[in-house]
Amino acid sequence: MGHQAEANSYVPLPVRNGVAPSYLWLTETLAGGMLRFLTERFPDVARESWAARLQRGEVVDATGKPLQADSHVRQGMRIWYYRELDEPETPIPFKERILFQDQHLLIVDKPHFLPMIPTGRFLHETLLVRLKAQLELPHLVPIHRLDRETAGVVIFSHNPDTRGKYQSMFQKRVVKKVYEALAGPIAGREFPFTYRSRMQDAAQFFVSEEVPGEPNSETLIEVVERRGDVVRYRLHPHTGRKHQLRLHLSSLGAPILNDAFYPVALPCKGDDFSAPLQLLARTISFEDPLTGETRTFSSERTLDWPA
Repeated sequence: MGHQAEANSYVPLPVRNGVAPSYLWLTETLAGGMLRFLTERFPDVARESWAARLQRGEVVDATGKPLQADSHVRQGMRIWYYRELDEPETPIPFKERILFQDQHLLIVDKPHFLPMIPTGRFLHETLLVRLKAQLELPHLVPIHRLDRETAGVVIFSHNPDTRGKYQSMFQKRVVKKVYEALAGPIAGREFPFTYRSRMQDAAQFFVSEEVPGEPNSETLIEVVERRGDVVRYRLHPHTGRKHQLRLHLSSLGAPILNDAFYPVALPCKGDDFSAPLQLLARTISFEDPLTGETRTFSSERTLDWPA
């Protein structure tokens, strides 16, 4: 689909029920009108859906003027519209918790199963849209991400003027993140130890894999507690590769409990809300770039030991 609206530029459509409008730059002039263009550009969206949106005035140009089905499609235009889903979303029965808010940041304790941002089959059932609808913060954006399956602390910015300073903390890797996970025992290691590997996207685009070569991922692993055949690990990722902690523990012979991707990606199926991935972003610490103050935020959630 198109791009999400930038927080610091003119947007001709308002945030609606927490959903910011999307936009699309038109790269060529085409005959046949706007309805034909939208139908061909987005083949997964029914023609009737676009026709109804155009009739309701929900597709506009950069000045906010509603476009019609027969409006010209000209190179260089930018059109704005709301993303919609043809199928009803499955409600995610877990709630986010707000840990802190000031004039710059919003710190949130994300539940398992809830995506960070609209993507694929998720729109309203995403953390960003829920928060925008609840708090009326139109400039809210996450400055880092957690997997949909992972719970815990995540940082949002809602002030475009200071966002870059907070984003730079992650680019410079000065943010300290600590995770916890429940998994089986790791044999043949003395704790704590650091695990390194070279990771890349796998043939299945939604997972990662390890390959020979210079390491580009690093995790410090500690044992916190043991109960029978299950161990609670404290994980300190020194890099931020996709699924790094899940892949590292799996490669060590201790996949995280309830992980549907590692060591083997299971066929796509509905979520089992009774069996969340036992991975939690426990704490985030950083030196505030505006005040120099050391700040630490911790999740209030707990992992679920097997009965």
